[in-house]
Amino acid sequence: MLRSFRRFTASVCAFAAVLVVLAAADGSRAQNAGGPVAEILVEGVQRIEAETVRSYLTFRVGDAVTDADLDDSLKRLFETGLFADVVLRREENRIVVKIVENPIINRIAFEGNLRIEDDILRDEITLRPRVVYTRSRVQSDMLRIIEIYRSTGRFAARVVPKVVQLPQNRVNLIFEIHEGSPTDVRRITFIGNTRFSDGELRDVIQTKETGFFAFFSGGDVYDPDRLAFDRELLRRKYLNAGYADFRVVSAVAELTPDRDAFFITFTVEEGKTYRFGKIGVTSGLRDLDVAAVEQEVGIEEGDLYSAGDVERTVSALTDAAGRAGYAFVDVKSKIERDRTKRLIGVTFEIREGPRVFVERLDIRGNLRTEDRVIRREFRLVEGDVFNTDFVRRARRNLRNLGFFEEVDIENVPGSAPDQTVIETTVKERATGEITFGAGYSTAVGGLAEIGLRERNLIGTGQDLRVRAQLAQREQQIELNFTEPYFLDRKLAAGFDIFTTARNYQRESSFDQETVGFALRAGYPLAEDLVQRWRYTLRRDDITDVPSNAAAVIAQQEGESMISSISHAIEYDTRDSRFSPREGLLASVEHEAAGLGGSVRFLKTEARGSIFIPLTDDITGNVGLGGGYVDGLGDDVRVLDRFLIGSRELRGFAGAGASPRDRATDDAVGGNWYYAGTISVSFPVGLPNEAGMRARTFVDYGSTGITDDSVPGILDRSSLRASAGVGLTWASLIGPMNIDLGWPIQKEDYDDTQLVRFSFGTRF
Repeated sequence: MLRSFRRFTASVCAFAAVLVVLAAADGSRAQNAGGPVAEILVEGVQRIEAETVRSYLTFRVGDAVTDADLDDSLKRLFETGLFADVVLRREENRIVVKIVENPIINRIAFEGNLRIEDDILRDEITLRPRVVYTRSRVQSDMLRIIEIYRSTGRFAARVVPKVVQLPQNRVNLIFEIHEGSPTDVRRITFIGNTRFSDGELRDVIQTKETGFFAFFSGGDVYDPDRLAFDRELLRRKYLNAGYADFRVVSAVAELTPDRDAFFITFTVEEGKTYRFGKIGVTSGLRDLDVAAVEQEVGIEEGDLYSAGDVERTVSALTDAAGRAGYAFVDVKSKIERDRTKRLIGVTFEIREGPRVFVERLDIRGNLRTEDRVIRREFRLVEGDVFNTDFVRRARRNLRNLGFFEEVDIENVPGSAPDQTVIETTVKERATGEITFGAGYSTAVGGLAEIGLRERNLIGTGQDLRVRAQLAQREQQIELNFTEPYFLDRKLAAGFDIFTTARNYQRESSFDQETVGFALRAGYPLAEDLVQRWRYTLRRDDITDVPSNAAAVIAQQEGESMISSISHAIEYDTRDSRFSPREGLLASVEHEAAGLGGSVRFLKTEARGSIFIPLTDDITGNVGLGGGYVDGLGDDVRVLDRFLIGSRELRGFAGAGASPRDRATDDAVGGNWYYAGTISVSFPVGLPNEAGMRARTFVDYGSTGITDDSVPGILDRSSLRASAGVGLTWASLIGPMNIDLGWPIQKEDYDDTQLVRFSFGTRF
């Protein structure tokens, strides 16, 4: 009991002590409040008005000011960013505000930035001339500049801000930049991959390890955005190989302590392979013949699963429904996965899509190219029914123009649910070229070339080219002009002016000089089908015919005038004009001479070539061509005949498989020919950026004469064939090609050649 009483007494005493302390504090605050303020004095102002400083205070003259009021006013003054230092103090019945103003920026400069221009950096920072200088904003801009350099792969970049004091409280701000070297990717490692080797996966991604061949691609500089895209490329690789459960667990980039390189590690989970299960097509469209569109399905039950095949089938079914007259189609692929049997069934559902019309076609980024040059590549205009296939083709057409580095087409919602806006954003590239070339070819020997070309003349899409070539056995000067949309129609019209001198002494014991011009026009008949017309007027002069030349050549010495018109139809579905992987290229051309001039003939040539992707890296090619020329009652000149040799039959010399004069061994050409090739192109085991591919080939063909008045000619018209290997290298000094060909079927009078080699460069 006594102990409890003592505890109670102690608690009461403690509570009383707290009350005494609180009362004393209230008395102190009341004392600090003081009487009303009679004056607020501002010291240290230079640019800023004293009244402006007073406006930021929480009290006015006549107020009773507490310490809390002073603290709040101090905070408000610092928050303005106008002052480097602020002091508030009491002096009897007045408050003195002493300030130090932040300086004003007079000029901002950058030093040491060689890789990024001043204008780009100036647009990225927030500080500007005639703006108040603050340390926090300088620090923020410094970090922003470092971030810009890191986005270009320079993680060792350092930025040091320097301030130069000027009169009137002004400063010059200088960002001293040490760019450092690009931060390369020293090693790329994969963890968890068993289906594909590390080397195969490195070929798939865009990021490359530092090395000699990485110089050609620039992918060895670390880029976090590229690394994110690499994850998607790996996913596509595995999904197209049947690994439907594949995922990239992580992609980690570790910076070395010296900050000059990255080690990148991809961790993947491959999962199991799947095959296609049941494949079906259903339709919600009235009167659509499902059986007919099912022919567009290119996958079968039991095939290895490929997400790419599913996407291509969706596109093919959309096109098929469009051709059947259904403009608004939505094709969905419904996936049913059986993890036990590892089968993926796919049902393609064809439904009526929403009716959407083009409200507007917006174009951005074309600083030089006229809008109409871009618009005319679209088969859509404002008010048309929106068609995804037309947009895809427009994207391909714009890229094929060669005017733009990047083409991005996106459709965004319009002003109404049934309206869409097609936004086209392009990034222009330089289209003017001045080229100096040098090289060597087994056909014409050493050569030098100079050319001037503008492929987008003053932004109109017109193509103008002047070129001069000087070689050991050929000299050529030409001027070409093309208007791709003549009279605002899909009609490519142009003209050529040319002069050529060619030495045929090695093959046929004569020299040729030609001067002339041509008018041409071409237009599409259908998608991927083009028709071309050409009128040519030229003068040929056969000179330097030795006395022991073949009689048929000696008879043709001198000048002749050729007036001809030609007509060609070309069908091209190749996925690329430069390095095709799949598609067909076929053409037929007729040329008739005799519309004036001194030479008459009718010539027809047909060619076809199909490209087949055998695997992801291996491409097959089968080509066949042939031609026939008739003199329309006259003998055909050697110049107008077909001289079959190294271009058609590797392993043979130029004109080496052509009919020859028995006495002089001069090639006189044939009235007809056929030539074909079967080849397979494949990588050589080096990284893709090396630009090197090998090939194996078999060439075959023959030619012969039908003119009865050509005596003493070796012409057996037999099959010739050759086989060999070749290598193409897109080297730093220019494209290089070498073929080793061995004749496996020839005549004893044929002229053979083991190596066919050419290289060149432009700079």
